Amino acid sequence: MKLAFVFPGQGSQAVGMGRELFQSSDAARAAFEIVDDACGEAISKLCFEGPEAVLRETKNTQPCLFATSVAVLAACREAGLVPSVVAGHSVGEYAALVAAEAFDVATGAKLVQQRALAMAEAARLHPGSMAAVLGLDARVVKEICDSLNSEGHIVVPANDNCPGQVVISGEAMAIAAAAIVLKERGAKRILPLEVSGAFHSPLMEFAATVLRPVLANFPIVDPKLLVVANVTADYETTAEEVKANLGAQVAGPVRWTETIQRLCGDGYTHFVECGNGKVLAGLIKRIAPEAVVFSVGDPTSLAVVSEGLRQ
Repeated sequence: MKLAFVFPGQGSQAVGMGRELFQSSDAARAAFEIVDDACGEAISKLCFEGPEAVLRETKNTQPCLFATSVAVLAACREAGLVPSVVAGHSVGEYAALVAAEAFDVATGAKLVQQRALAMAEAARLHPGSMAAVLGLDARVVKEICDSLNSEGHIVVPANDNCPGQVVISGEAMAIAAAAIVLKERGAKRILPLEVSGAFHSPLMEFAATVLRPVLANFPIVDPKLLVVANVTADYETTAEEVKANLGAQVAGPVRWTETIQRLCGDGYTHFVECGNGKVLAGLIKRIAPEAVVFSVGDPTSLAVVSEGLRQ
């Protein structure tokens, strides 16, 4: 059995996430406390109690998701679960890099906090939106976006989540124009997303510019586990690769379909989603129906995974 840990991104958040593990696992509790201390605010309280409207704000969502994921990671380690490769979806990549020991929880929390603030400011300076395109091949989506961009618009495939689900990101008018053409080319649905900005698009370049010097000055080392990066869908093995890829990631694509295809092609058969919800589990099953996938977010699901992986 070859085991991979994966970590979810924005959209997976919910009030109450991580609370039961905080109460039941010493390791999870310690992880939450480290994040609270590193961020200088009660991130754990926001995870557990909300309110939802505040949790949904990008500047809060990302540190909360990171805190929950690293707490789940700590509880999994406490239970004896050890992966040989990791990957994360968007902000989830930071928790994956903690798992790979490229940096510690406190460093990751500070980086995620800076990332969230930079992305929120980029969204304020350069407003945009995102929409999920359902039922259309990723190559067709890219072709249509490229055509619109050649006419002066800004709209790009931001997240290639799984076959038949690609998220586009960019200017609101460009998203609307793309939606018309995408439907004409056979898209089943165009679903606007409730997000505060055009994440993983050129409109986030301000955030990338802010983040790159931050990454350069933080203690990041070579990962001790294999990590698949969002922007390359390939393994990163050095600290310099990690810094470059994280710097590019906020304005670049999340190549999730290719990431999972790469892992399955390299013989990884079992996946554990560490964090709130089951979004990644659903995507992985659509990409690789033969994969064995678990989601861990509370003590019950952790017990199920521990038992399932021992069989």
